[in-house]
This record gives sequence, C-alpha cells and structure tokens, in this order.
Amino acid sequence: MLAPSMRWFGPSDPVSPAFIRQAGATSVFTALHEIPYGAPWPLADIQERKQSLATAGLSWKVVESVPVHEDIKTGKGDLTTRFDHYATTLRHLASEGIETVIYNFMPVLDWVRTDMHFLMPDGSRSMRYDPVQFAAFDLFALRRHGAEDDHSPEIQEQAAAWWQRLDSPTQQSFIRSIIDVFPGVKWNLRLDDIHAMLSRYQGIGEPELRQHLGRFLDAIVPVAESCGIRLAIHPDDPPFPILGLPRIVSTGSQLEDLLALAPSPSHGLCFCTGSLGARSDNALPELAGRFADRIHALHLRSTSLESQGAFHEAPHLEGSTSLAEVLISFLRHRRRPEEVPFRPDHGLVIMDDLAKPEGITPGYSALGRMKGLAEIRGLILGLELGAHL
Repeated sequence: MLAPSMRWFGPSDPVSPAFIRQAGATSVFTALHEIPYGAPWPLADIQERKQSLATAGLSWKVVESVPVHEDIKTGKGDLTTRFDHYATTLRHLASEGIETVIYNFMPVLDWVRTDMHFLMPDGSRSMRYDPVQFAAFDLFALRRHGAEDDHSPEIQEQAAAWWQRLDSPTQQSFIRSIIDVFPGVKWNLRLDDIHAMLSRYQGIGEPELRQHLGRFLDAIVPVAESCGIRLAIHPDDPPFPILGLPRIVSTGSQLEDLLALAPSPSHGLCFCTGSLGARSDNALPELAGRFADRIHALHLRSTSLESQGAFHEAPHLEGSTSLAEVLISFLRHRRRPEEVPFRPDHGLVIMDDLAKPEGITPGYSALGRMKGLAEIRGLILGLELGAHL
C-alpha cells in the first residue's frame, strides 16, 4: 500500500537518481523546476524526464510540484489562461502515466525557516524556525507595514536585541535565507519584490483565499477526474499566519473545509507530518485516520516543538510526532486500494555530508534522507508483520 520514494530536483541535483535508487527508493517525487510558474509543461520535456529516470531504474508517478501561480491565489489577472495552462500540464502528465500532483496554496513564500544550519546535540545539522528571528526579519529587514500588530511586545523586544547583535553581512545572509528558499528554484528575490507580492494580498483574508482555492478547484478537479490525476494539496509550512498573510491549510478544521470544496476522490491531501506537526493542537494520528481515504501522498518527518512557538526538524523517528502512531492510524482507516507514495521529508545533515557544499536546497542532503527512508521502511515492515502475528 505504501511505496518508498525520495525527492529529486532534476539534473542539477547533487543527489543523483543512482544514489536515490541505492537508498532503497523505487520512484521519485520531482518536477520540471525550470518551467516558469504558470506556463504549461511541454509533453516532450515530461517524456524526457521520465525516460531519464527509467534509465536509472526509477519510476516517476508523483509530481512535486505543479506550482499554482500567484494570480490564482490572489484572484487577479487572466485566470482563464492560468487555468488552461494548469489543465494542459495535468493532461500531459496523465498521458505519461503520472498519477499524483502535489501543489500548495501558500501565499508569497513557499516555506519558512530562520536557521538552515541549526546545530543538534550530536553534531548533525537541522533546520529551525524561531519566531523571534522571524519577527526581526519582518520588523527590521522587510519593515512591513503593520508588522508590529503581529508580534507580541516580548517577541519584538527579543527580536530587536537579536537583530542588533548581527553585523551587516550576517543580516544580509539571513535575509537571503528567508526569501530565496523556493524548492529547486533560485529566484534571487529582493525585499522590494516581497513588498510587491504582499501588496497584491491587500483585502484578502482567509475567506477570500479559500474562495480563490475553490475557484481553482472548480476549474481543475474535473480535468483531474477526466484524466485520472490525483491532486494532493500540501499543508502550510509553518502552519500559522506569517507576514500578515492568511493560511487555509493548517488545522484539522481547515482540512475539512478545503476537502469539502471538492468532494471528488481526485481532490485530496499530501499529508505532511512535519508541517502539520509544527502545531501542538494538531493531533496527527487522529488526522491521519480521519482523512485516510483522501490522502494521496505522504511526507514523513518529525518536528520538535520548543517554547514561544519555535520548532526544529528532528530525526525522523524522534521529536514531538510519533510516525508509528500516524502510520498505524492511517493504515487502520485506509479503505481505498490505491498505492500511496511516501517519502522521507527533509533530513538532517549528517556524517560526510557535513563537509560537503550545500546542495540544491536545504533539507535535502543524501545521507540524512537515506537514514530516514531506511527507518521508515523498517517501521512499515514491522507494522505489516505485526498485523499477522
């Protein structure tokens, strides 16, 4: 029922398909990151990517991701053309037997961490989100209008002290780490670009953003149904508002609401335990069971919750989330027969990888993900064997 995979960012990824196969994966989650957001994916490019992976002994059945253009999220611009391009991409993917398409509906920033090289007690490195450091970015780097209203006086005081301790080069490096971490893509954005993107969301709160998601689903789900594609929306990361922007894929009730927008089995979830696990009020085993039949892909990792809303990414079988409990609940409640692909989401930088240059994007080192995949495969095997004891 569960198919082991790893993420691959394409030919420029330092972790080759051969290494991924050696790690124990049978397929990859990948995308044509070189295609501009909103443009249709040419069939020939999809065929070329699929063939290159087949040559390495890997299949490609999950796209991560087909990005949703900001015009669709803001409800502005030529939406008919945007929807047509997305539909064309889905049809091209389906014609090559690619069955699952992951996407997200996060405004402006794809995901956010404030420390890409967080030192763990054993000397490995992880990624961390610190609300104090993010407040420093919001208040003193971006200088967003209204930012003071979104951070407590205590957080603001700590943020000012932390920001003042950084010299100018360190401040600039920190800013870059916040605004230029789109998976597989380097846009070289500037703070002015972020301001311009934020300005398009004036007057858009949760109801409006959910309405725009509904309009997207109305246009795209029938296409997915007709060609056999399973759409899987990824949760917000982190799963709470940032930069004054609304979040609509962060909690159990929000997942209920978005699935109700399109009851079709072609519309479902990419259940990311790391993203959803960054909220203490998300009971992940319960959510995995409740939505088991609408889960089309699994991102498996664990998050360690700290004080004041901070968190860091933990080893896969540690942290504040029990992957064993999540998988037990999912497997007990899953009734649909389709195979569900999973991958170890992110991975700590460990061993020899600590001495290597940073790869295509933080979180995707080879050895840390291989360790996570091995642990998760062992966990699944144990659960499957236990069911027959």
